[in-house]
Amino acid sequence: MNEQTARAFIPKDFKSDVKPVWCPGCGDFPVLLGLTKALAQLGRNPEDIAVISGIGCSSRIPAYTCCYGFHGVHGRSLALAAGLKVARPDLTVIVAGGDGDGYSIGGNHFIHACRRNVDMTYIVMDNRVYGMTKGQPSPTTEPDWSSKLTPGGTGVRSFTPLGIALAAGATFLARAFGGDSNATAKLLCEAIEHPGFAFVEVLSPCIIYRPEQREWKNMVHATDEDPAADRALAGQQLLSDDGFTTGLLFRTEYPAYGPDVGNPTATIADIEKEFAV
Repeated sequence: MNEQTARAFIPKDFKSDVKPVWCPGCGDFPVLLGLTKALAQLGRNPEDIAVISGIGCSSRIPAYTCCYGFHGVHGRSLALAAGLKVARPDLTVIVAGGDGDGYSIGGNHFIHACRRNVDMTYIVMDNRVYGMTKGQPSPTTEPDWSSKLTPGGTGVRSFTPLGIALAAGATFLARAFGGDSNATAKLLCEAIEHPGFAFVEVLSPCIIYRPEQREWKNMVHATDEDPAADRALAGQQLLSDDGFTTGLLFRTEYPAYGPDVGNPTATIADIEKEFAV
């Protein structure tokens, strides 16, 4: 047993004293529980973990953990996290976000994060709506979802996160249901331990603006197949899926991106001299 796993942790060890301000019944509560359960099971010290986020309800998560955290700007969490992981490969880097932050303004970063395969975990809490800004359709909203803002629906086809991630080169793809924190924790453990970019889509109901999502608990179903390792086969399965299959859906091995930064060429004192006035 190495030094990192010598101490036994419980989920509470990874929770901060900041009280979540999510709406009662928000699906992000059990996702936070699943994450802290996963971190406790992995046995890594809180100071060896960094949680990065963008903007949105789900992106509040760094404040609710006692790991290192950074609340970034809208859509840029993956870029921030990739820079951190490349500079500090010793850290466990976890990125948390939502469907609006991750797939709309952050869509370009999402595609290239999959392609680069930096060793980090991306958790997207998808409720198919902009919850923090009062219920606008998001990239994953169904085209026929009618609301006061979009009577009759947008008519625009939904973004398919797992299929796009697969095509972009992601090496680990999974889907969880936020209402099952134990299953979510298990998938997050596997994702964090995966040597490369791991993407976990979490169905996280917003019962305020989409009360019909209460039914998701009756619609989700665990996969009964081993995760695909062939990209073409995985593509067929993902594109024909109903969007409610949970579990590890695709995993393959590919060298994680990590440039050889070599030995330091300057000391902190040298750098300070450059900024001296």
